[in-house]
Amino acid sequence: MNADRLELRLRGPRGEPVDLWRTLVSHGFHELAPMTLDEERRTLSLTVRVPSGKPRRVSIGSGRRGYARIDVDGPAPGAAARAAIMTIIARVLHLDHDLSAFYAIAATDPQLSWAATGAGRMLRSPTVFEDVVKTLCTTNCSWGLTVTMVNALVTTLGDAPAGGRDPLCNAFPTAAAMAERDERFFRDVVRSGYRAPRFVELAELQATGAIDLEALGAASREEIPDEEVERQLLALPGIGPYAAAHVMMTIGRNSKLILDSWTRPKYRRVTDARRQPTDAQIVKRFARYGPEAGLAFWLVVTRDWVN
Repeated sequence: MNADRLELRLRGPRGEPVDLWRTLVSHGFHELAPMTLDEERRTLSLTVRVPSGKPRRVSIGSGRRGYARIDVDGPAPGAAARAAIMTIIARVLHLDHDLSAFYAIAATDPQLSWAATGAGRMLRSPTVFEDVVKTLCTTNCSWGLTVTMVNALVTTLGDAPAGGRDPLCNAFPTAAAMAERDERFFRDVVRSGYRAPRFVELAELQATGAIDLEALGAASREEIPDEEVERQLLALPGIGPYAAAHVMMTIGRNSKLILDSWTRPKYRRVTDARRQPTDAQIVKRFARYGPEAGLAFWLVVTRDWVN
């Protein structure tokens, strides 16, 4: 039952337009618990933590022109909870990402001019820690196994939302909750294989304050350049070049192209190339986009995700 409804204006820092649906389906994390995508209603549901009390289950969909509608399940949230929900959803939709310079270049690019109408914001989890753990769950395995691992983390270690009964709607576990478990738990229950010790180490580092992923994600390029962000991510347990590039994209550091076994052949297909372009050729194609080169590449290979 819906107890409250909030609105969030869909505008970037410099007034850029925001295509809500394309943001919600910008990458596959919308398929991972506790997120649930309703393609018919074009809404995304997720579970967020608030300053006090149980987490809250919220749904994001189109509202009146230029706004997103946010429905909150359960008891009506108080002022502090409402403010927290609005802040978290703004983060999830990446509304703080300034895409004005990117749109200026894209508007002159026949292959990407369509994106200047509001595409380009990457869906994010409520925390950087969640995005890092989920990214680790995507490495060297099938998508089905990724879903299995994330489901296990959410259902066994997550906190249930107010009024919630479905364990898949639990909030994603905190670093502290994960740090309390040993490698055997992650191997036997989560089915994480070689990731088990990485999960333990990563959770302990974040829980003890040895690393601060949230601060890293919030830092500007002036404070921490992309190269240093990449270096710090690569130093994390289990995070290699692909995973680092993916996490960087979720925090708005789009200088790196995600070149993997899916994006390379997909790029060849969508560009009708006779031969598979080399990585160097692909990088050169998007060099004009500078700090948003990776975003430009990603939008080319995922354009057909939305009709």
